[in-house]
Amino acid sequence: MLNRIAITLLLLGLSVPARAQIYSWRDTNGNLVLSNRRPVATLPVTSYAVPKAQGLRVTRPAVAERGRAYDDLIGEHSRLHGVRPDLVRAVMQVESGFDPSARSPKGAMGLMQLMPATAKQYGVRNAFNPAENVRAGVAYLRGLLDRYQNNEELALAAYNAGPGAVDKHGQTVPPYRETRSYVARINQMAGRAATPRDQTIVKGTDLTADGRAIPSYSNLKH
Repeated sequence: MLNRIAITLLLLGLSVPARAQIYSWRDTNGNLVLSNRRPVATLPVTSYAVPKAQGLRVTRPAVAERGRAYDDLIGEHSRLHGVRPDLVRAVMQVESGFDPSARSPKGAMGLMQLMPATAKQYGVRNAFNPAENVRAGVAYLRGLLDRYQNNEELALAAYNAGPGAVDKHGQTVPPYRETRSYVARINQMAGRAATPRDQTIVKGTDLTADGRAIPSYSNLKH
């Protein structure tokens, strides 16, 4: 039983001091609670001694820390395209867990999981290059926001399931479990836009090194 408690604490990320007492009880909703502090309320409590607790190591989420490496890229392209940085960061986290080498079974690549056609559309030579990937991913997200009148939910649904699926269902979030879960997760992580975007984004075209025209967006008039 002691080993099971120790494993549970590791999973919960609970820090345990040396020679700790671990208290276990059920809260008013019937949920099992484990803590190194005795509850104030008068509840049936079971306690366990944890000898050599200093030998326990706890884990903590590392995904958010990995994401800090891309803060500058997120900030640069969010400002350029008029997209909320929190929205871009949440898309990146859900899409790839901030892994620049991520590849999905469907062929999506890199930090923002660009599909090959999208990467080609935005002139991406190496989809696993963070600078290229974020540039194209944010530009694509900006294009979807423009397509759906800055409706973030529809833009996110289109990013996940494709604009065709959103349009097929009357410009609503398609009734796909994966897509609805995707939109809900990002909304929870990024929050919702507090106010409508108050700056004008100018759509134009840029030329790649080989002379191809690709769509571009800017908050600066040319």
